[in-house]
Amino acid sequence: MRRLFVCLISGLMLAGTVSAKETDMAKDTLTVIHSRKSVISFTGAAVSTENLNTIIRAGMAAPTAVNKQPWSFVVVTDRKKLDALAAGLPNARGINKAGAVIVVCTEPGKANLQSKDFAIIDATLASENILLATEALGLGGHWTASYPYEDKMKHVRTVLGIPAAVIPLNVILVGVPTGVDKPKDKYRQDKIHWGQW
Repeated sequence: MRRLFVCLISGLMLAGTVSAKETDMAKDTLTVIHSRKSVISFTGAAVSTENLNTIIRAGMAAPTAVNKQPWSFVVVTDRKKLDALAAGLPNARGINKAGAVIVVCTEPGKANLQSKDFAIIDATLASENILLATEALGLGGHWTASYPYEDKMKHVRTVLGIPAAVIPLNVILVGVPTGVDKPKDKYRQDKIHWGQW
């Protein structure tokens, strides 16, 4: 009986500890988060289909209200289509050398309560996962908005054949970075309110 009690206590003590492997994973996660930056300087090298699938899978792992998953993704690697997108997206700097573009789309009709707000929030969370996965793979990413600009959304819809009921939320450039772009330290203590405002 005493031996069983000691085993139970030891098990409970171990359950409350963090292993070295878990600590390393946490460090790796935080390193990726703090290393993420908007990359506009790409080498022009291609991005593999395997990496693009890994990135999209990470996007689909994002939180989503009532698990509705109203997102869809258009992956573009064809240079002519990338150039066509660039023509109507002046803020998509670096697209001429990006290896791919992921257009994150969302469908309000498929979101929780069929709400545009929930659809946009869900797809935005997926977008951040995409950017973090891109960084984790040693690639560079650059987020540029098409929503809420009617002209930009119309352009993206036209080039990619996206239905009118679908919102092309943003265009994420993905490519091999030159190393010129660096992360910014955005931490500000004055933005934190402990306990109340």
